[in-house]
Amino acid sequence: MKQPVVSARERILDTAARLFYRDGFRATGIDKIIAESGVAKMSLYRHFASKDDLIAAFLDWRHDFWMRWFLEAVEERFAERRELSVIADALGEWFAQEDYRGCAFINVVAESGATGNPAHLQQAASHKQGLEQFIAELASRLGLESPAIVAGDAMLVVEGMIVRFQMMHDPAVVESGRHVLAGIEKSATQRNPNSGAKAG
Repeated sequence: MKQPVVSARERILDTAARLFYRDGFRATGIDKIIAESGVAKMSLYRHFASKDDLIAAFLDWRHDFWMRWFLEAVEERFAERRELSVIADALGEWFAQEDYRGCAFINVVAESGATGNPAHLQQAASHKQGLEQFIAELASRLGLESPAIVAGDAMLVVEGMIVRFQMMHDPAVVESGRHVLAGIEKSATQRNPNSGAKAG
């Protein structure tokens, strides 16, 4: 069976994605990406005008890839247990992956600081807004009061879990996140007594 042909652009982006996520954005130079992808420097610059362009392409790819995975992981659990805390269980699955290095979007902001590329910072903000919107929709399906507020509170838990596990690699982070998310749901349920049915 013939193997599918992988374009030079795909090889470059696949290599950059692995190296950026594993080693960091600043530590990964163009020469290393060229060497590991097996493409000529001219070919790389034909597809990506600069390292910043390559980082932007990686962040776009990472957003699509991660959000698709996360939504499926949450929905699978939500179908069995209609609780906000399934978010923590999905994150726990991610944390258990051998190549877990935290959130690429948090990482790019942390590395960039105030002098970072504004386009990359906007990509990071947009990614987090998309995640928060999904959690708000989940809260709405649970019939919770003020889904946007619930989502904002939940995002603090999500971001805290991501960073804390990256630092500590402690499985207890998942249980703590599950507990806090359950408390957020309980509080929003008490404010809205009609949410008990968890319609949706």
